[in-house]
Amino acid sequence: MKLIAGVDEVGRGSLIGPVYAAAVILNKSINKRLLKDSKILKKDKREFLAKYIKKNSIWAIGKASVGEIDKINILNASLLAMKRAIIKLKQKPTLVLIDGNKLPKIKNYNLNFVIKGDQKIPSISAASIIAKVTRDKMISDLGRKFKGYSWDKNFGYGTKQHLNAIKNLGITPHHRKTFSPINKIR
Repeated sequence: MKLIAGVDEVGRGSLIGPVYAAAVILNKSINKRLLKDSKILKKDKREFLAKYIKKNSIWAIGKASVGEIDKINILNASLLAMKRAIIKLKQKPTLVLIDGNKLPKIKNYNLNFVIKGDQKIPSISAASIIAKVTRDKMISDLGRKFKGYSWDKNFGYGTKQHLNAIKNLGITPHHRKTFSPINKIR
């Protein structure tokens, strides 16, 4: 039986926190018509679908820390998070389809990239949903500890509100030090 895993990452453009990736092997019974790119789904729908996907698939999460992002850059950290998610799957996939145009380095895996795969391949859409819901929850929880940055709304992206908070409150240990404008503040 051919096991196809879809992989996607979230959080590359955020100014804070780890980058997350998910790898998903869908069960045959899942309704693939429900699966869409996480960016076009409303929060409630994403959260509902994340639970549905987790019940009806083999899935794993990988992440790369802020320290790793600052050390090896966001592209390499994203690929590292993807690699970690793929390796954590409880069953080894026959084929791994990865959103984007770059592949992580993993021996003994059949990897292919799919540009805009989160819009074309249901298992990649599922991975984007699980990764986004997982990261958004972590960032929202972090936002309760670091009030004033509105991370529960902007999820660490460089919105005007977040940039103003950085000016007024400073940077936190969760900010990516190599990202602009953080790298100009230190």
